[in-house]
Amino acid sequence: MTTNSKLDKKEFWRLYWRSCALDHSWNYERQQNIAYSFILASAVDKIYQDDEEKRIAALQRGLDFMAITPQISPLLIGINVAMDEENAQNDIFDESLIQSVKTSLMGPLAGIGDSLIPGTLRIIAAGMGISFSLAGSILGPVIFLLVFNVPSYFIRYYSLKFGYQLGTDFIKSMAKTNIMDTVSYCASIVGLMVVGGMVYQQIWLDLPIMVGSGDFAQPLVSYFDQIAPGLIQLALFGIMYYLLGRKFKTTRILFAVLGICIGLTFLSTLF
Repeated sequence: MTTNSKLDKKEFWRLYWRSCALDHSWNYERQQNIAYSFILASAVDKIYQDDEEKRIAALQRGLDFMAITPQISPLLIGINVAMDEENAQNDIFDESLIQSVKTSLMGPLAGIGDSLIPGTLRIIAAGMGISFSLAGSILGPVIFLLVFNVPSYFIRYYSLKFGYQLGTDFIKSMAKTNIMDTVSYCASIVGLMVVGGMVYQQIWLDLPIMVGSGDFAQPLVSYFDQIAPGLIQLALFGIMYYLLGRKFKTTRILFAVLGICIGLTFLSTLF
């Protein structure tokens, strides 16, 4: 907390827990705006307790369009609150800067948040959970929830802490170090590595085609694995990825795969 802060630890934790409800009132027009204003409400009431006009203006700013990764939102909330404090203490502070900073940071933070949380952390958690579930372990969903949620709550805490401490200096710090682009790039690499591992571990395709005769007969899949392990899985994943890129509906792809598998299984019983 800053030395001139009007917010105590109790208010800090109120902001933290309220940030968990960012998607609870999502709407198609302004998306997360209602919940964002709700998150700020208690802090705004305390900051502008002696200035009704500024308090109303601050709450109205919170109702503007908002779209950001929920787990990263406390960083923007912290910056927002710090700027509101500066506005309450400084009569020459330009209030329009608060909305400008919020709007300019919303997109980049959503980009890095989506890469880090849904694009990386959730995939890692899903991969671990699926591996346990395939082995018949009840720990599958438990592992998924723990791996996804525990880091997310730490990210929320430190995002709010650093966002509030840095305030408007956050923009200058990020511009100088270029850390947002670096973290986003690294998160994308990790996410793709996890996807590649999941393709090899979770996709299974048995081709009952033998090459050779007698004791020397070997499954065709084994020859592909000698070229590159998981080559069949990669080819199947590539086909699915291509179809999704061509705007094929997921349900159609699933039913097509199901039909092909049933057809090939039936044919295998005839020969």
